Parts: sequence; C-alpha cells; structure tokens
Amino acid sequence: MIRSLLLSSFLMTSVTFFGQNLKPVAYQDGAQKLNGLVTSNAGKKLPGVLILPAWKGIDDEAKTAAAELEKQGYVAFIADIYGEGNIPTNMDTAAKNSGYYKKNYEAYQKRISLALEQLKKNGAIPEKIAVIGYCFGGTGALESARGNLPVVGVVSIHGSIGKDQARKNGPISTKILVENPADDRGVSPEDYNNLVKEMNEGNADWQIITYAHSKHTFTDPKSPDYNEVMAKRAWNHTLMFFKELLK
Repeated sequence: MIRSLLLSSFLMTSVTFFGQNLKPVAYQDGAQKLNGLVTSNAGKKLPGVLILPAWKGIDDEAKTAAAELEKQGYVAFIADIYGEGNIPTNMDTAAKNSGYYKKNYEAYQKRISLALEQLKKNGAIPEKIAVIGYCFGGTGALESARGNLPVVGVVSIHGSIGKDQARKNGPISTKILVENPADDRGVSPEDYNNLVKEMNEGNADWQIITYAHSKHTFTDPKSPDYNEVMAKRAWNHTLMFFKELLK
C-alpha cells in the first residue's frame, strides 16, 4: 500500500515537472485551431518523434513519453487531433470523436500530417522521424503507415488495429512495431489476423510483440490495467526500435 502511494506521488510530481518542460504550439487545419506540445529541445537538429495521444486527447501518458524521449535525444511533438473546443470531457464524447476519425481515416491522416510539419518546424530531421501512438493514437500510428506518410517507423501501443475490410491493402514502406496486450478485449483474433495479412500483402517490415497478462491500457500508470513489468518491457522495445531507425 505504501509503495503504491509513493509510486502515485512520484508519478504526479513527474508529470507536473514534465508538463512544465513542454512548450505549447498553436497551428491550424483551415479554420480549426490545434494546440500541440513540443519538448524543450525544440529548434535543435535532432531525430524526431510524433506522439499521438489516446482518445481523450493530450494526457499525462503522452506528456511523460515526450519527456522520456527528450532524455533519449529526440525532439518530440504531441499532436492535437481534435482541435480547440473539441477535446472530449467524458468517455461517450471520446468514443464519438475518435470514432469519427477512425471512420474518416483521410481526415485523421491529414491531422497527423499537419503535426508532422510542426515537428519538422521545431527541429526534427525530416529523414529521421517516427510516430508513436497510444490507444486511439495507436490507430493513428498505423494510419501513418497505411497512408505512407513521410516517417521511417511507427509504434502502435495497445491501439485499435482493425480497419474497414472494404479498404484495399496497399504497399507499406514504413517499418511497423505493434505492442499488443494479450488480454485486450478490443482486439479480436480476426483483427489480428487481418493486420498480419495487410502487412504481409504490403510487403512491410513489421513486428508484433504481445505482452502476457496485460489488458488494454497496460502502459498507463493511472489505469487499473497497468502492468508495471510489461509496461517497462514495452518502453524498452520502443526505444530499441527507435535506436535502430533514428540514430
């Protein structure tokens, strides 16, 4: 109990500190204002990582990831997919808003592209950019690969991996890492098999790592699904992937 309280206190302090080191960046999609965040090393010529947050928008997990990536020598930018005035305040709104972009995937890819431009403007080396996404953002990471956006690799962490089977599979040049919790009830065997088929048909360089005894949000310390051991392994796998592609 004491250990859990100490861990929670540490995480809250860490998130506050990390948040203070992130700089707000306003950008536009037509008339829609978007509000992203960039790490304090912005402006330096470094490999870059775009972070796509979960379905409620920019959260503590995304901010913590940005801070950790900065420590590893990357400039990180957290995208705002929904835009000012459209950030979900509850689960129902989050499901509705994220569902819109999952269905209208070209609009999702456009918002990701706009965030990638901001990442470049803040110093990221164009030839050395990757995408990481959590949950709804994990879907976005895969959409970055499906849309052949100008990134060398994507990491989908407990993302929704299924796609409309009416969409044709196409070539995929982006390297893909999927970090999949074994007990995620949102991922069906059919979704899993279809993703493997899609990546193989696209001749992609892909890897799926499945984490035992892990439910959907296993990487989020604030979630009841949090699995500390598997979360650490997943993060180490992410860093190893980025080291291969970006260093």
